[in-house]
Amino acid sequence: TYSESGVDISLEEVTVSALISKLKETLSYREVITESGHFAALVKLGDRAIAMSTDGVGSKILVAEMMEKYDTVGIDCIAMVVNDILCVGAEPIAMVDYLAVEKPDPEIAEQIGEGLKEGCRQAKVAMIGGETASLPEIISNFDLAGTGIGIVDVENIITGDKIVDGDVLIGIESSGIHSNGLSLARKVFFEDNQFKVNDKLPGYPETSIGEELLKPTIIYVNPIVELIKSDLEVHGLAHITGGGFTNLKRLKKGRGYNIETLPDPKPLFKVMHKLGVPLEEMYRVFNMGIGFVVIVKSEDAKKAIDIIKKYNLAFKIGTATNDVQEKVSIKTFKKDIITL
Repeated sequence: TYSESGVDISLEEVTVSALISKLKETLSYREVITESGHFAALVKLGDRAIAMSTDGVGSKILVAEMMEKYDTVGIDCIAMVVNDILCVGAEPIAMVDYLAVEKPDPEIAEQIGEGLKEGCRQAKVAMIGGETASLPEIISNFDLAGTGIGIVDVENIITGDKIVDGDVLIGIESSGIHSNGLSLARKVFFEDNQFKVNDKLPGYPETSIGEELLKPTIIYVNPIVELIKSDLEVHGLAHITGGGFTNLKRLKKGRGYNIETLPDPKPLFKVMHKLGVPLEEMYRVFNMGIGFVVIVKSEDAKKAIDIIKKYNLAFKIGTATNDVQEKVSIKTFKKDIITL
């Protein structure tokens, strides 16, 4: 489980609550639109709003170190930030990065820069600044994070408040594990089962474990920006990151979700389950092949899928329900039902 790999989600939630409890009063200093807990924060400026989000690459960096390959983690950094900004209906426009290092290494920095450049190209954002810090007694090798901003007309903000019973959930494919759950994946493969990073993924000889874990996160800017600029009414947007499908609970209160037609998960996920991760834990931690969810009226689902399919594979995966307990019910690839 995730907690056995050293990541205690419940303790994280309590810790975040303790931090937020001291910061809530600062929200009164400006006209803030979204509540804490959404994917991105919004500050109103006249008839427009600035969306902001910050995130890092996490322990995927340790896989990059094992592979001695650093030119993709920058893409993950961009993706984790801009995909969150999209979730309020905002178009990402700019970012700043934060690179903390044990000691400066120009060669590694150049590779990281290549990934950041490619991520910015895919997301159509400008990297307008940043900070590099040498922290030899705090950092081992390096850590990478970023903060981004986006813009949205106030009348076009999407928070999930329009989600109603019967709305359709459209899932957009992921490339693999993305940038979440790597602590659990590393424990499963490298600690518990003693695989090496260049060993082939069991049962799938065409790729190595390291290559699968290092695949960069998909950046969903192109399909989502086109979708929100279309004449369709988008009711909800969710980035399926750490916490798996529980991320849907960050949208409208009093809504549940029935997910019944997920695509077959990628081999990486099936192997981890076979190696010992419980099925419920898989859907609670990993994206299981769906990196982003769009929620629309049922009559708009086909048109929305047609727009998204210009860029990524997309599927109708379920529906929204009225549910005060906000349960997410999922039909797994094993054909049983779990509830998160």
